[in-house]
Amino acid sequence: MEERARSCLLRSKATLEQDIKASYLMDHMISDGVLTNDDEEKVLSKASRKDQAAALVELILVKDNRAYISFYNALIRESYGDLASLLHSDLPLLTPEGEKSFTNGVSPSVQAILSVGGVPQRPVVFVNRPDLLAVIREKLFRLQEVPGWVTVFGMAGSGKSVIAAEVVRDHMLIKTCFPDGVHWLSVGQCERADLLVRMQSLCFRLEQCQSFDASQRPPGSLEEAKERLRFLFLRRFPRFFDIQARVLVTTRNRVLTDSVSGTKFEVAVENGLDEEKAMEILALYVNGKAQKLPEQARSIVSECKGSPLVVSLIGALLREFPDRWCYYLRQLRLKQFKRIRKSSSYDYDALDQAMDSSLQVLEPEHQELYRDLSVMQKDIKVPAKVLSVLWGLELEEVEDVLQEFELHKKMVRQYQKFFKKRPLSSRDKEALYWYQFLPYHMAKAGLAKELCTLMFSLDWVKEKAQIMGSAHLINDYVEYRDILDKENSDVRVQFQEFLSLNGHQLEQRPFPDVLQLALSQPTNSEVYRQAWMQVQNGASRGQLYIDWVNKNSESSLSRLVMQPHQGPVYYACFSKDGSKIASCGGNKALRVFKATTGEKLQEIRAHDEDIMCCAFSPDDRQIATCGSDRKVKLWSVERGDLIREFEAEHKEQINHCMFTNTGRRVLLATCSDDEYTNAKLWNPNKKISQNTLFGHNEPVNHCCFSPNDAYLATSSSDGTLKLFEVSSTNIWKSINVDDFFPESDGEIKALVKCSTWSADGSRIICAARNTVFVFDVETLDMLLEMKTSRLSTVQYCHACPNSSLLAVALSHYTVELWNFENSKKQAECNGHLSWVHCVQFSPDGSLLLSSSDDQTIRLWETNRVHTSSAVALKRDTDVLFSGSDLTIVVPDCSNRVQVRTGSTGAVLFESEELQSRIRSTCISRNAAIVAVGCENGTVQVQYLLCSASGCIVFSAGHRWHEQSSAGMRFREVFFCAQAGVLKVTQLPLSAGWRALELLNLHRDLVLALGIEAGREGDCIYAELKRWSFKISIAYSHVFEFPRGKEWVELTGHTKTVHHCLFTEDKETLVTSSEDSTIRVWKWRTGECLLLEGHREAVRKFQLLNSCSSSHLLSWSFDGTVKMWDLNRGQMLQDLACHESAVLSCDSSCDGLLLATTSADRTAKVWNSSSWKMIFLLKGHKDCVRSCRFSWDNKRLATGDDNGEIRLWSMLDGALLKICSRDSKDSMDSLHGGWVTDLHFSPDDKVLVSTGGYIKWWSVETGEALQTFYTMGANLKRIHVSSDFSTFVTVDAIGVLYILKRVGL
Repeated sequence: MEERARSCLLRSKATLEQDIKASYLMDHMISDGVLTNDDEEKVLSKASRKDQAAALVELILVKDNRAYISFYNALIRESYGDLASLLHSDLPLLTPEGEKSFTNGVSPSVQAILSVGGVPQRPVVFVNRPDLLAVIREKLFRLQEVPGWVTVFGMAGSGKSVIAAEVVRDHMLIKTCFPDGVHWLSVGQCERADLLVRMQSLCFRLEQCQSFDASQRPPGSLEEAKERLRFLFLRRFPRFFDIQARVLVTTRNRVLTDSVSGTKFEVAVENGLDEEKAMEILALYVNGKAQKLPEQARSIVSECKGSPLVVSLIGALLREFPDRWCYYLRQLRLKQFKRIRKSSSYDYDALDQAMDSSLQVLEPEHQELYRDLSVMQKDIKVPAKVLSVLWGLELEEVEDVLQEFELHKKMVRQYQKFFKKRPLSSRDKEALYWYQFLPYHMAKAGLAKELCTLMFSLDWVKEKAQIMGSAHLINDYVEYRDILDKENSDVRVQFQEFLSLNGHQLEQRPFPDVLQLALSQPTNSEVYRQAWMQVQNGASRGQLYIDWVNKNSESSLSRLVMQPHQGPVYYACFSKDGSKIASCGGNKALRVFKATTGEKLQEIRAHDEDIMCCAFSPDDRQIATCGSDRKVKLWSVERGDLIREFEAEHKEQINHCMFTNTGRRVLLATCSDDEYTNAKLWNPNKKISQNTLFGHNEPVNHCCFSPNDAYLATSSSDGTLKLFEVSSTNIWKSINVDDFFPESDGEIKALVKCSTWSADGSRIICAARNTVFVFDVETLDMLLEMKTSRLSTVQYCHACPNSSLLAVALSHYTVELWNFENSKKQAECNGHLSWVHCVQFSPDGSLLLSSSDDQTIRLWETNRVHTSSAVALKRDTDVLFSGSDLTIVVPDCSNRVQVRTGSTGAVLFESEELQSRIRSTCISRNAAIVAVGCENGTVQVQYLLCSASGCIVFSAGHRWHEQSSAGMRFREVFFCAQAGVLKVTQLPLSAGWRALELLNLHRDLVLALGIEAGREGDCIYAELKRWSFKISIAYSHVFEFPRGKEWVELTGHTKTVHHCLFTEDKETLVTSSEDSTIRVWKWRTGECLLLEGHREAVRKFQLLNSCSSSHLLSWSFDGTVKMWDLNRGQMLQDLACHESAVLSCDSSCDGLLLATTSADRTAKVWNSSSWKMIFLLKGHKDCVRSCRFSWDNKRLATGDDNGEIRLWSMLDGALLKICSRDSKDSMDSLHGGWVTDLHFSPDDKVLVSTGGYIKWWSVETGEALQTFYTMGANLKRIHVSSDFSTFVTVDAIGVLYILKRVGL
């Protein structure tokens, strides 16, 4: 052997010994004549597989170049391509004498060409078919001058691939027809999982060629892979299959090459061998003569009809088990194909097509057999015969089952051994397989503890989600639920809920920080515990993590959140059995996925324009779609194939489609924007419509069948709801919904958006504008009217099939549940970030889905939502930070003011409901006074801290009492006042200082005693009668209401009060309004100073240097900024700074600079002394909504409505950095929406911003340091503590976030 070849073998020896199975490779090397039977016996005498591999390599090292080449070819033949690549560069050359010495008649030069091209070698047992070979070669020779195709077709297992490989094993043919080499491509049947891996690999390679984003996630399903490959082939590689070469194709489908160009020939392969050749194959396998084979041999040949594949498989098995002739014949006759295992030396992946066999899979019935092994004593070898008795199986079947168990366990053990020193990483080439199938192997091997350890690991979740997406992970928790629940059902639920509610985030690119997402889980969750341990280590190294400290008081009502489309989701619906969900929208695709996990089952590019609606047929086998392209199509749910495209009878956009509810007489209804022919009925088996329903003269927005399919309800823009008889297609009844809006303009009808039937069909419910009406079907009497928010419109409604609940989708991002029996709103489902287009109950009413413009579908549990009574807060908040404590003033959805305290946001005070909507709030700097601005222009002030003269003075002693309850110590404080009975609040010792209230029942006095700060506990209330002795206390805060009323009302503004703020002395309150004025109040007396000058709404203002100055800076939609003297009410400066509305303004800390931003997409920096512009900052592509100076006055940050943040130098006005993500998100923004607020850290190294979520940025690099995804979007502002450790905000769905930076 050449020295370089020997050196290569020695270098690769360790790797080869680790992976190869020597017995497989030696079959080929014996066939090549480089090994003898004695060599084989010597190698197989070794005890372990690894020892056998080592012996084979040692044997090759003492042989010649032919052994090296034969070993290389055997590696390729047995799919060890990665190992063969180690040897390829050092393949030795052979002398002519060496070439002649090969026994298979193929020269090594030809073999080398075929090996490089991946052409399979001959099977160990090969029977020549010269006549067929001659026919195929003759066809190829006819293509030597022109490109073309030779198709070899026949049934599965007829030997097509073996014949094709033998055809090109000819020197003259290669020289004439394939002078540049032969390339063998396997494009046939394979396991779905293996096919997905191959398609993912092909996508990766094609996208690499096109310099695509390397971070793009591999397709997660066959349907997604097909779509991506279809896109690549059509758009990027349109001539992919026009290869201008000679192509030899083997296929079961004769018409496969009908669509390709070039010369084409066909050669048919007989389905089976004759008996003589089949017997010859069996004889070769068992090293005997055909005449001496047992009588069962001819029966086996007859039973499998001479299939070369089946004969070869059984022959290979008989070679290993020569006494199983009767057993395999019996299995063939009983059609027990799964008992016949694949011979490893026969390279054929379509056995299931040839024999209906399922290979290398632990069958479901084997799971029970495996559990039976637990009764056996540990480490005792149990004879197969014993298990045969236990399981009631034949001995051969027991041997096969045990072999299968061991294969799965071996797979797991090898994985654990290989990745013991370092964890599996997404960068590993084989990672895709392990992430997809490792839980499967663990489950099949019965390794329950290992499976739980794996799937209860946040690291595993993080890595697998990044590669496979969340749906695969959720499916794992559902698939292996029984095993996981035996270990810990609570932990399984926690991980599954984490993935279900954050799955849409895990589909984002760049991939989000999973640890940060996990910190939003409840503190008692295993997901949170693991994340907390890791982020503490990360924070110690300078990484930024944010903990949501009051999260236990908030919970998401969504059961599953999915992001099936890159665009708005216009419609989604359940299948009739509730197991699947179909969705469609603005990306022109139809998607079907599992209702339990969100795992994608089908994705079809169904239309050329937006798809408006989809509907399952009554048997769930078909889906209808309709869209803006005026087409109606019918699809197979199982295959994803187009069954029928109906005639284009609609001339305008088709808005809705629906099948009948039962399968007695299946019809499909559609409705459109056509003027007259806007509603039609279709027979799914015919291309033309069956009937057109006339009656509406404007677009029909929705149609739905009654529960018994006797009637069809249509909702139209002409203001009417009509009921048609399905049998006659005549109008049965009509309701003019527009008549119920007497205040509407007669020329503009009340558009009827949709309708739904009650479960019994006695009532029809429809929606128009912001109102839902319930009508009696028989009498057409209006029974109920349900009005939603006047600021919203109803987009869709759907009645629960087994209760009186009605789901309503609204344009202000909300889903509401109403009881249509009593017209009461039962619940509000918040979470969507944009308009909700559709809602639908599952067939059993247990689930509710909603789809939205925010690209997501949310799944809700009806009972859980229905019983929820959480109070939503509003975003008009103010926060006071006092050391480690904080006080929050926030209005709620019932228009009450809440005062909350502590890190948990415990409610300290809640007012009565105010008459006018609260639009702004503020609290004085000593937490003594609260003010709110209302929509009707009034300002309400409530002062909580009394002056020294206003306090009731207590004299004499005090009494403390401590007790224990349920392991928690309480402190009880007793007081006696001059009037009435006191109610005492009893709290744990660790409660916040404002949490203890003493309320006089006559409402004369409210006291609160300050005790040490800490976490909140549950309150216990007790009433104490008047005490006969006097007490005196040392108190830190006393809250007092004015006698007779709770609020001081200040009137003067005529429109909404947008902003209010106390001055430092607490005696002055400043407010600004939609009426373009600013008012300065002495709120105790009601005196007011009016500041007039702005021509449009004044949304906000800022007090300048409030400790030493009484100047105020205001800005308005009129494009001006003005400075005022608060004491005199005089305008000091009027600056016309922008042509459009001024949206924000900020003053530098040294007071020398002033920044303004505007809807004109610019920001400007002004000298506050000369009032001249210093810098004009251009570059934003949308309205510049926010700005903030750094504390050192050297930088200015600006944020726009496109989600982009820019950092500017205040030395020369130069652009320093652009802070933005790589691509827009689901809200078509770089920040989930407008950038509404900005704050620098005290050291100016970090910038925090709010938009659709909260982000922290490195000021130096402009890169995102962390992202906190809120449950809702559209954050209005964020309050930041002076040490940059605590952040407070409220999102659009009313959830309060008290966030603390980990490690500070």
